[in-house]
Amino acid sequence: MKRATLTTALVGVMAVGLGAAGGTSIKGSYVEARTAEIFTGGCIMNGEAGTVGKEALMAWKVDRGSFKGVPLDGLAVVAAVAGDVNLGIREIGGETAVTKTALFVDSRATAAQREALVAMARQYSNGVIDKIVQLTPTAIQFANEPQAIRVSADTLRLTIGKEMSHDPTCGGKQWFHPFATLDGAEMGTAKENTFTGTALGTKWSDPNKRSGFFGTFSY
Repeated sequence: MKRATLTTALVGVMAVGLGAAGGTSIKGSYVEARTAEIFTGGCIMNGEAGTVGKEALMAWKVDRGSFKGVPLDGLAVVAAVAGDVNLGIREIGGETAVTKTALFVDSRATAAQREALVAMARQYSNGVIDKIVQLTPTAIQFANEPQAIRVSADTLRLTIGKEMSHDPTCGGKQWFHPFATLDGAEMGTAKENTFTGTALGTKWSDPNKRSGFFGTFSY
């Protein structure tokens, strides 16, 4: 077992917020998992590409900073996303998924902070979060532990182990990158990836998969 590091940092990070032109206004942690492997062999990838990977959980936890002038220190937002095709297949020449999202915002947030959290998640999901069909203020647990990141909110649970095994069979390699704009990211193992809500017309539980990313953001 060893940690797999995404060697190429994603680009395109934008500075936002009042008075933040040319600088960073908000920083925090991010984690996601989808219902398809991100590191696997071509044989498994070919089998999954057209049949699975249509669902994902995405979570942002703000450490400090503001988005468009609204302070968001310590607040979190989590998205449960379902698409009509594999959400990542656009990276390797496939079509872009049409998605719908159930969004969960920190219950401690004010109305202005809720609006800012929604706008931040939508802007930095790179099109993955589009049509929002449910918006739920709720208690969100986001624990960044030494060995794992654990997120829970209402009808979802996400646990990403910070270690990933590299199976050399079938030409295993990394196929995808994180959905969100990040400074840098690492691949992880989804020990829990569960959504039991009704808003998306689908539910899932897809544990023990090499299907997660975690990292940091600065927007």
